[in-house]
Amino acid sequence: MCRNIKTLSNFEPPATELEIRDASLQFVRKLSGFNVPSKANEAAFERAVEEVAASPRTLIASLVTTAQPRNREVEAAKAKAKAAFRFGLDPAGRP
Repeated sequence: MCRNIKTLSNFEPPATELEIRDASLQFVRKLSGFNVPSKANEAAFERAVEEVAASPRTLIASLVTTAQPRNREVEAAKAKAKAAFRFGLDPAGRP
């Protein structure tokens, strides 16, 4: 699983195009094995990113939930606390 791909549904405000593109880019990087494609593969790589980004746009727009929208700052704080616990860091981010 790509750890850098974040949950994008049920946020207020909704996920931005940049967030969707970044998640799609990370997914294509993982599948292709390229962090940066060669010139010969650049067009295919970019096309794949755009095609992959189309699906999450449709999915996020189609999802229905009764849950309250999540807050980005709260979710970021939870992720930071989880990482601190996982890596044994203090609240300031130091070992």
